[in-house]
Amino acid sequence: MKDSTRAWQRMLSGRRLDLLDPSPLDIEIEDIAHGLARVARWNGQTSGDTAFSVAQHSLLVDDIVAGLRPRLGAAGHLSAVLHDAAEYVIGDLITPFKSAVGPGYKGLEHRLMTAIRLRFGLPPEESEDLKTLIKRADRIAAYLEATQLAGFSPSEARRLFGHHKRFDGITLAPWPAAKAKHLFIERYTALAKGL
Repeated sequence: MKDSTRAWQRMLSGRRLDLLDPSPLDIEIEDIAHGLARVARWNGQTSGDTAFSVAQHSLLVDDIVAGLRPRLGAAGHLSAVLHDAAEYVIGDLITPFKSAVGPGYKGLEHRLMTAIRLRFGLPPEESEDLKTLIKRADRIAAYLEATQLAGFSPSEARRLFGHHKRFDGITLAPWPAAKAKHLFIERYTALAKGL
């Protein structure tokens, strides 16, 4: 008999993550890195032989955060690296689609992010200051991705995401999934030692 109420996903680590009531105990960094390295930003509508992954985007956001606030501690950087970690399960929905799906999506994403943050020793929510910093870095990354990889004109991207000339020297090239996963885990490991 088919179970139509199943709300969990089996991960490669063997963990079973309940999507409606996620437990920090069922979350592993290897699963996050593996999933994010295979989730494409911009619904895969980017140039290059491989997709620009959420794992690579997460590391870009952390690099930008470091440029915006050089003295930020390890916990702040870990928050930046994990800012889109829920997407290892729910995928990277573009903002217009998130709006169309409605508040149910946001609730699911929030519960999952809370479990992820707790799993890695972070408070359930970022401070408003840290949230604003990461959001700013995320928008800078979006501008760079949009103009270099996703076919947006600079004026269109500037209107949607803003523009910060300070980061114009960053050149993006999508990494293969294995490289993105490896570098994501490497960054996590370095930051976890500083907590």
